[in-house]
Amino acid sequence: MSTDGTETITWEPSERWVRGTKGGTTVVDSHHPVLVWEPGSPVPLYAFPEDEVRTDLLRGAEKPDTGAHAGSTVFYDLHVEGEVIENAAWTFPGKELADHIAFAWFGRSVLDHWYEEEEEIFVHPRDPHKRVDPIPSSRHVRVEIEGAVVADTRSPVLLFETGLPVRYYIPRADVRFDHLTPTDHHSRCPYKGIADYWSWTGGGRALPNVAWSYPAPIRAAGQIEDLVCFYNETVDITVDGERLERPVTVFSKPI
Repeated sequence: MSTDGTETITWEPSERWVRGTKGGTTVVDSHHPVLVWEPGSPVPLYAFPEDEVRTDLLRGAEKPDTGAHAGSTVFYDLHVEGEVIENAAWTFPGKELADHIAFAWFGRSVLDHWYEEEEEIFVHPRDPHKRVDPIPSSRHVRVEIEGAVVADTRSPVLLFETGLPVRYYIPRADVRFDHLTPTDHHSRCPYKGIADYWSWTGGGRALPNVAWSYPAPIRAAGQIEDLVCFYNETVDITVDGERLERPVTVFSKPI
């Protein structure tokens, strides 16, 4: 792992084939991407050698977002398929990544689709130093909301994800859906896929998007397919007779 001369970013090469598309145009097609961690960011982004980017689609930014990315001063607007996307790409300061171009992923839409090899990824590149392990279990898991039992199972799948609380995925047959209402909210995860959500409407305070499920997770997380999970931060979970404390995370606020 290397750090540039200003010690503001950390980076390492990746051997994954990465592509990014906008409409029918492939903007990035790289066999030599570099994973970059900006200061204060828990997740990486990619930078690509210039010769693996459609630089003919890039123009110097008319309103550069100077300083938004680890002291970067060179920003580009992307001109593609009749659309102009401001500050879609930039270069990092320092010599080691001087011939690389980074693209914005999360926070706003720049390119429509990103792929690692033949698998689409969402939100941000996968961190090679992060693990997401779904493991079948025989623990007794009970979930309560406002004192009402909404799930009770002895066949959960426990998902261990670096930096997050253990998540308890529960078979639908062991979940009471009578006070769970489907919502139109969806979230995307680079490690699991696209999730559907339910809100609690069983009385007391409303809890929006308190439970979720992955109907078609990526292959590595296939064991949680169609199982239902509740936010530990919001509900009461008891495992083998022990009530868990509610953790405080970025998910402690309703979404």
